Amino acid sequence: MSASSRRLPLFSRGEKRGTLARRENIEGWLFASPWILGFLIFTLGPMAVSAVLSFAGWDIITPAKWIGLGNVQRFINDDSALHALRVTTIYAGVSVPLQIVLGLGIALLLNAKISGLRFYRTIYYLPAVLSGVAVALLWRWIFSKEFGLLNLGLASLGIDGPGWLTDPSWALTALIVMSLWGVGASMVIYLAGLQGIPTELYEAAEVDGAGVLRRFINITLPLLTPVLFFQLIIGIIRSLQVFVQAFIMTDGGPADATLFYVLHLYRNAFLYFRMGYASLLAWVLFIYVLLLTLLVVRSSQAWVYYESESKGK
Repeated sequence: MSASSRRLPLFSRGEKRGTLARRENIEGWLFASPWILGFLIFTLGPMAVSAVLSFAGWDIITPAKWIGLGNVQRFINDDSALHALRVTTIYAGVSVPLQIVLGLGIALLLNAKISGLRFYRTIYYLPAVLSGVAVALLWRWIFSKEFGLLNLGLASLGIDGPGWLTDPSWALTALIVMSLWGVGASMVIYLAGLQGIPTELYEAAEVDGAGVLRRFINITLPLLTPVLFFQLIIGIIRSLQVFVQAFIMTDGGPADATLFYVLHLYRNAFLYFRMGYASLLAWVLFIYVLLLTLLVVRSSQAWVYYESESKGK
């Protein structure tokens, strides 16, 4: 057979692979396009608009007016905004560590081999499924001074319970206690982390004579630090944006004891119609959360242990 009679392939192997790769890329972008469009329209777009509005005065009814740094000056002189930021920071600084400790403690208990383990895990996780409004209404009844379940329990012990939601000294404490209601969600994540720790490490430590506390400090905690790091970041972001509890249960009272930052933002936007100033408040919160998150991420180099990195070294 002569060379001229041979049929050459239309595409080389390299061209076929390139065509297949381009096709896969196009299909991937098509599948991701709903999320990308949603992000551009409902997240990035509103963020860009709010960034512009933060330098304008707009009451929704009349056209927006450019006022430059006027909203920044208002924020500096807004004692309520600074108070709300302080209250929210206190709430986050107390509730997040409590949630981490309680969630880890429950996970350690439910990681043991006991009968009815699935039932207990389900019971602890169920509260995390309920919506925020339903939970707020439930706890408002629990914290009621006259007929609340908590004060009735204290009365049976001969203790006169306080007005949890009406006393400025107890209102924020009550909301911090309420924040522990959904600790079952973090418990599931801790359980996944605990079950990912190799049992050989515990067996070797037990052979060396290490007790329960020693094994927890030297094995469990170091290998759980990536999970703790994740929970700390998520907890900070979530707690600094708390809104429903104060809006439903106390409306920021009594005496602004539970005036959370997002509630103050909501009032400026939808009660006082200061959309420009509310946009600035939103960006201040965004920057505050970002700075705290970066601080935690930077500190993670000193206390977060990654087993894969140690193996690489």
